[in-house]
Amino acid sequence: MKKSKLITLIAVASSVLALAAAALAFFAIKEKKKKDDEELEKYLEGSIQ
Repeated sequence: MKKSKLITLIAVASSVLALAAAALAFFAIKEKKKKDDEELEKYLEGSIQ
């Protein structure tokens, strides 16, 4: 009985960490895309002038 509670706790903890890692990766990629878009916009504005 005690072993199954430990296994359940480990499974829940690893699930929470996996979700947190996925969310962090999503926001990091989103932020990088935003930064790349801003740099591209600045470059295009400079090249037009």
